[in-house]
Amino acid sequence: MRVALFLTCVNDALFPATGIATVRLLERLGVEVDFPPEQTCCGQPQFTTGYRREARPLVRRTARAFEGYEYVVTPSGSCAAMVRGHYPGFGETSLPPRTYELTEFLVDVLGVTDVGAYFPHTVTYHPSCHGLRSLRLGDRPRRLLEAVRGLELRTLPGADECCGFGGTFAVKNPDVSAAMGRDKVRNAVATRATVLCGGDNSCLMHLGGIIRRHHEPLRPLHIAEILGSTGEHPYRDTAREPLA
Repeated sequence: MRVALFLTCVNDALFPATGIATVRLLERLGVEVDFPPEQTCCGQPQFTTGYRREARPLVRRTARAFEGYEYVVTPSGSCAAMVRGHYPGFGETSLPPRTYELTEFLVDVLGVTDVGAYFPHTVTYHPSCHGLRSLRLGDRPRRLLEAVRGLELRTLPGADECCGFGGTFAVKNPDVSAAMGRDKVRNAVATRATVLCGGDNSCLMHLGGIIRRHHEPLRPLHIAEILGSTGEHPYRDTAREPLA
């Protein structure tokens, strides 16, 4: 099987380890991965802020970049939700049904929950709003995490509550956003897990900032980096490290 990796601009610019882990994971499962270099922003920030006209050329460019691929896989629930939920409104109807968030591709298309991962840490999982409500990922991420050798999964209180990031919501309503994030981090710390896992690095970036400022004993990490881990490549807290 051959797929196109829709990395997203946030991961490409700030969290490249997530893309590397996604490729390693898919290739380990026998999937050939291409990276169309024409991909840029999917237009979500512009669209959700109300700049529909400015989003249109980005929508068209993204659709062109992934022409010819039966499956387009992304480690980002929010960008997958943008393509699936809003591209049809721009007249782009071919890409949405071919676009899959990483965990739903693994479970629904490849039919696997045990991906051969090894991650000996205590983990709690934050389901982002886009994954939870727009894509309705359900228990797919949990089933994948529960099958990871060495991993102890702890339930996050208030898991279905927003973390407060919400893209430009965090910019327009910083006090409310920060308060929501503190509530989420407080709940995560209460689980006594050492890793806060999620499927959207935008949420993890927001929560990671709060974790650092309050010196909490918790590390944010994308689910792809956990599922991609086999023990041969020990994970690093890439969300905390400055880029070279």
